[in-house]
Amino acid sequence: MSVAAADLFALERRRVRRGAAALAGLGLALTALLLAGLGHGAVAIAPLQSVAILADAVGLPAPAPFEPVQRTVLLSIRLPRVVLGLLAGASLAVAGAALQGLFRNPLADPGLIGVSSGAGLAAAAAIVFGAPAAALLPAALAGFFLPLAAFAGGLAATLVVYRIATRDGRTQVATLLLAGVALNAIANAGLGLLIFMSDEQELRDLNFWLLGSLGGNTWRDLLPVAPFVILPTLLLTLLARPLNALLLGETEAGHLGFAVERLKRGIVVLVALAVGASVALTGIIGFIGLVVPHLVRLALGPDHRLLLPASVLLGAALMLGADLLARTLVLPAELPIGILTSCVGGPFFLWLLVRRRDGGLW
Repeated sequence: MSVAAADLFALERRRVRRGAAALAGLGLALTALLLAGLGHGAVAIAPLQSVAILADAVGLPAPAPFEPVQRTVLLSIRLPRVVLGLLAGASLAVAGAALQGLFRNPLADPGLIGVSSGAGLAAAAAIVFGAPAAALLPAALAGFFLPLAAFAGGLAATLVVYRIATRDGRTQVATLLLAGVALNAIANAGLGLLIFMSDEQELRDLNFWLLGSLGGNTWRDLLPVAPFVILPTLLLTLLARPLNALLLGETEAGHLGFAVERLKRGIVVLVALAVGASVALTGIIGFIGLVVPHLVRLALGPDHRLLLPASVLLGAALMLGADLLARTLVLPAELPIGILTSCVGGPFFLWLLVRRRDGGLW
């Protein structure tokens, strides 16, 4: 083996070790936040008790004693909320990473380019006008009506932005962001109209879409939608090699044997499905898809083999952390998560714009 080849081999081994250590660290942080989310609330549940309740629920020996009320609260209220946070944070983060790889620009984000707003508008319209249509569906499909509506809205928004921003095979980021601003404005106007037309119950439901929250969801709400979040999230994490090829340019990716147009359509559909299904349950939660991939890229580099799984773990961890803050900052009330993520994500986006102006972003 030549000296140059040996150096490259040693560099690759260091990169693999660093990536494995980062993923392990993110996994531990996510586990800690998961146990904190399960234990925090009016009924205190210690981490070991949470483990004992989960073990008992699947028929394993419980390593610690717990009260019946603790079991009921954890399994019926907190566990659906934590699982929803895991799924929503992971899907939004990996969708942002995939969009950034597709557009070859770290400013792309499901919220900024209108995907979340389009999904939220469609879901809100389904709440206000969709009851007759949902009643016509078989009982087995009625639970899928809302996530399908959100998916359709997110897909339509993604396709519109992509068509407007892409010309001669190149995506102009300025046009992309401006189109996203326009779509967000249209969606906000539509939501305002729906608020004006809604009754008292529908108004409470629509306020949820505007602010974003993990509260109020049960297993009955989560289980029909979960496959629409899990499947596209997993499929997006498998696109590391083609996304790495896209970093070289679409022509080069085609020369490497990838069907570029089919890949782009697949990413658009998967992102719309993942974001739309998440928005159907959580409302509009912005900036997770922007902040998470960029933080991972700063720490681990642009290789999607690490970027995608690390984004999944960090996105889920940040969502659970934001939910913990939302439940503790204004006790006994609960602060909407969308407010927290916007307070952090807005300044972060301005920082990205300044860095891009100074030539600091790829």
